[in-house]
Amino acid sequence: MSSRTAAPPRRPIGSATRGTTNPNRLRRMDRWIAAAHGAELRRSADPVAVDLGYGAAPWTAVELLGRLRTVRPDAAVVGVEIDQARVAAAQPYVRDGLAFTHGGFEVPLAAGRRPALIRAANVLRQYGEDEVAAVWARLCGRLAPGGLLVEGTCDEIGRRHVWVALGPEGPRTVTFAARLGSLGTPSDLAERLPKALIHRNVPGEPVHAFLRDFDRAWAAAAPYAALGARQRWIRTVTDLRSDWPVVDRPQRWRQGEVTVAWGALAPRG
Repeated sequence: MSSRTAAPPRRPIGSATRGTTNPNRLRRMDRWIAAAHGAELRRSADPVAVDLGYGAAPWTAVELLGRLRTVRPDAAVVGVEIDQARVAAAQPYVRDGLAFTHGGFEVPLAAGRRPALIRAANVLRQYGEDEVAAVWARLCGRLAPGGLLVEGTCDEIGRRHVWVALGPEGPRTVTFAARLGSLGTPSDLAERLPKALIHRNVPGEPVHAFLRDFDRAWAAAAPYAALGARQRWIRTVTDLRSDWPVVDRPQRWRQGEVTVAWGALAPRG
């Protein structure tokens, strides 16, 4: 036996979140991932996804597995939590394709696996804006080739949600999603902007101009409200894309979503 003392395990990178979670809170994000990233997931040699910072209960990881398996039946999900008590509490939910482990932004997976997807929802709210780029870079560095990082924020029951999608090269798009029946104006989504954008919702910043134009298009589409909130949203996005690089199609707009190229909303400077 070696006389050397074993090195202590590394401390996970990051800080514990509040842990607030609810069933179906992330359904809008999950459905978008399955639709927008399904083809890449089907081609993946190792279709493993990470639910990073899943919180005090494992509902979101359980639900993510079910939704990913609609496009890839052998998909697997690993819930990663920096709070060891939360990892222990999740163990009764372990089953084929679903596991939970202790860790943080280093995303520790067994046997050197690299995830096809990392979902980090409501994780960066407590961090400083100046910390976001480094976290994004670290997480993107853990992705498998063709992998996707989705980072964003939603309300407690998933009615309003905004997320950024990133590949190994960096941010690609920003998606705004809402339960349309509860939406007063599109700018109601401002309170759910991800950390990289929430402090930039001020005059002179692109995201502020986007939300201003979104509200104007929504007001102009008021006559379509007689046909329902969905038709009003579709008309709004149709008008909005004449000035903004909307990258998705009406099929997603009908779900109460719109996705815009990151470069159009990226913070100045």
